[in-house]
Amino acid sequence: MAEPKVYGLLIDDQTRCTHYATALDIVALRFGCCERYYPCYQCHDETADHPRLPWPSNRAHEPAVFCGVCKSELLITQYTHKDRCPSCHAAFNPGCSAH
Repeated sequence: MAEPKVYGLLIDDQTRCTHYATALDIVALRFGCCERYYPCYQCHDETADHPRLPWPSNRAHEPAVFCGVCKSELLITQYTHKDRCPSCHAAFNPGCSAH
């Protein structure tokens, strides 16, 4: 299966962007409005041609988080309130799950 494309203002291949570029900023989130992955809500707002909508809760069984380290797609439940990727154990930025 092909790796999903990440849109936005990326600065590396682990999904860091011009807004968030620490060692822990390694995820991209899929938005419900366009079903595209972006590294952050600001990247979406600055580059998409439509208002942002979060991933819908009734689609929680579909992947909506992308780990930039191991390239795994995760369910929201595998990501929220977790501090590491369940696949590669790379540390997540704890503030990102709030988005």
